[in-house]
Amino acid sequence: MTKLRKIKDVFFKWLFFAATAFGMLSLVVLVVDILYQGLPRLSWEFITNFPSFNPDKAGIKAAILGSVWVIGLTAPMALFLGVATALYLEEYAKKNWFTRLIQTNISNLAGVPSIIYGILGLALFVRAMKLGPSILAGAFTMALLVLPIVVVAAQEAIRAVPQTLRHGAYALGASKWQTIRGIVLPSAAPGILTGMILSLSRAIGETAPLVVVGAFVFVRFAPTDPLDKFTVLPIQIYSWVSQPKAAFHELAASGIIVLLIVLLLMNATAVLLRNKYQKRF
Repeated sequence: MTKLRKIKDVFFKWLFFAATAFGMLSLVVLVVDILYQGLPRLSWEFITNFPSFNPDKAGIKAAILGSVWVIGLTAPMALFLGVATALYLEEYAKKNWFTRLIQTNISNLAGVPSIIYGILGLALFVRAMKLGPSILAGAFTMALLVLPIVVVAAQEAIRAVPQTLRHGAYALGASKWQTIRGIVLPSAAPGILTGMILSLSRAIGETAPLVVVGAFVFVRFAPTDPLDKFTVLPIQIYSWVSQPKAAFHELAASGIIVLLIVLLLMNATAVLLRNKYQKRF
């Protein structure tokens, strides 16, 4: 039995190694192919031009500005509601069947397909609230999409704060809210910020919810108001990929490179903020 177990261990170890190597190789091939197609088209004009039916003049300015608007409105809504919900569940709510039911539902919502949030946003924000296919409707929808992730990340960060810190604050005469504001939140800030940035990284790459809400494929103006029509980077990339001309496929590869750079910058920001707060607290 011991020999058979060793054989199984070696087999699964090599199977894991082979799967990891295949995945890494596939990723490298994909990235190399995207760079090969997209780098020749990547230029300052590509960043600053609006979409066009002429691939030599087409750019992603409207998509970049639309993504900035959507994420800029999504972030404060998701952060405020997510942290407030996590604080209530961890610090104020009684531990009974009702809070356990809420916790289970929040965890389940984190795994709901994004298209469902798009249908909810279409029914609630676009039609019921009469916001139309606007940036604000898209931001509300994306806030609902990332809210469960933010809540779960904030709960884990708050739960990781040692009880001794709370007891020390209470011993010095601090109230519950003073303890939360001065001890719990600063100590949990690295985990909360990390979860927030990672959830926004997911939101910036989503296409299905915004397509359902009514984001446009072809926008030739810069949005200036939350009620303006909009497009985002993934939708613009999808539009170019669906075109028959090879030149538009090269533009899509260039758009993917820009999106990857944005995601890497967001993740780097999360790491820097986490390290900063960890050193401070």
